[in-house]
Amino acid sequence: MSKQYGPDYVRAIAPYQAGKPISEVAREFGLDEDAIVKLASNENPFGVPESAKEAMAAAAAELGRYPDANGFELKAALSKRYDVPADWITLGNGSNDILELAAKAFVEKDQAVVYAQYSFAVYALATQGIGARHIVVPARNHGHDLEAMAAAIDADTRLVFIANPNNPTGTFIPGVEIEAFLRKVPANVVVVLDEAYNEYLAEEDQYDSAAWVKRYPNLMVSRTFSKAYGLAGLRVGFGIAQPALTDLMNRVRQPFNVNSLAQAAAIAALNDSAFLERGARNNAAGYQQFVEAFEQMGLEYVPSYGNFVLVKVGKDLAAGARVNLALLKQGVIVRPVGNYGLPEWLRISIGLPRENAILIAALQKALAGDRE
Repeated sequence: MSKQYGPDYVRAIAPYQAGKPISEVAREFGLDEDAIVKLASNENPFGVPESAKEAMAAAAAELGRYPDANGFELKAALSKRYDVPADWITLGNGSNDILELAAKAFVEKDQAVVYAQYSFAVYALATQGIGARHIVVPARNHGHDLEAMAAAIDADTRLVFIANPNNPTGTFIPGVEIEAFLRKVPANVVVVLDEAYNEYLAEEDQYDSAAWVKRYPNLMVSRTFSKAYGLAGLRVGFGIAQPALTDLMNRVRQPFNVNSLAQAAAIAALNDSAFLERGARNNAAGYQQFVEAFEQMGLEYVPSYGNFVLVKVGKDLAAGARVNLALLKQGVIVRPVGNYGLPEWLRISIGLPRENAILIAALQKALAGDRE
């Protein structure tokens, strides 16, 4: 019998399954890469902003040297934007890194982490990776039930994850409800408010979570440059919290976890308001394009506050996988979400108008074939 290595809780982890890359789909189905539409990973359809490309070109001259391990310039830019001291900011290799650092820094083996059903898969992975105990609170209308989550916190709970808007369902919690929740949480329990899609919120839904950090020492706000800022391939995110939390995060993070190009690009993108506004307009129009099509097709969907829509494509447990395969054969990549316990659903990212139209036509064809 071969020897098993590592602890049981690590062997029990199901590795994260990313969206299929275009090159893989082209090889698998014999398709032209240029004709494939990828609406699977909630990426910005406009790609990298020109401002960030120029900043990276300038930074490339110094790639023979290590990046600034403390990210001084990027932290300074974020400090100014969010009106917090620079030492309240932790940089991460994407916001995934921030989420995993929080679990490592604040939770011991066998202590508990609270998160919602249908919330981001990394919460479960981060919990499992440190041998902590999962407290998964049933969703309410595909979103967070904050009252139930507050009630689920027990004596051994050390961390709560909240995604707002939530991935993969797109649901949103009004700011007043989140602050009411924060008032209920014991002081020894850290709350990570994951706001990867915050920039897509309408103005009337926005709230100042950075201001909450000043009032709640146990709150960390997590953000990313991967979505609205178009820097998914560079992997840069950040957390905002008081020094008692950021000090611990910096003790467990890798010293050069955000590379030089990512830091330069993030500074440029952070100040590129025109790029953000263009993306927000496209996203709002694309959302309406999808919603109208789904309603015409008689499909159930979850109203979304992010840059994607969760849509139900069948009633049986194989529907999502079956329709996803039919879309792949047509050169359209979306995200099946059976791993979230939603096997009848697909998560579809909002793209450019032309990409959205291709998806709609391909989905109509896939569903027609599925019903024959």
